[in-house]
Amino acid sequence: MPVNPGRFTDSHSGPLVVFIVGMRINKFLSFGKWIPVAKAMIPMIEELSQDPESGFLGAQQFRAGMRTFAFIQYWKDFESLEAYARDRDRNHWPAWTAFNKAVGNDGSVGIFHETYLVPAGGHETIYGNMPPFGLGKIAGLTPATGSRNEASSRLKANTL
Repeated sequence: MPVNPGRFTDSHSGPLVVFIVGMRINKFLSFGKWIPVAKAMIPMIEELSQDPESGFLGAQQFRAGMRTFAFIQYWKDFESLEAYARDRDRNHWPAWTAFNKAVGNDGSVGIFHETYLVPAGGHETIYGNMPPFGLGKIAGLTPATGSRNEASSRLKANTL
């Protein structure tokens, strides 16, 4: 991915939900436990990406060490996120059911999520000499100049 030289901020305005979801391989040799969990994540992202009405704005994948894999997801609101999670006809529900049946509390695979409800004006970003990343990749980039040069100014600009 090409680098955008200079300073940029994301183009998102208004409220936002940031959802971090992932897995940790606790017992590496338990391939039959963690591989299905890992394989379930991408189809969910693909399903959501193909449904503009879902409220899903996009995701950024990342890894923390050798055992932990996650996505930072961006949603327009919590209701959309919750509706997807509870929809028995979408990819999440059967994957969640399969995880509980196959892994449950045996300790072989860890899963986690964190949900942040960000009000309008409650976020700011800066990307210096970076390829599109995170919210900037999802919402687009704007030069971080003029009224968007400083963090406090970017916060004010995001309330508009």
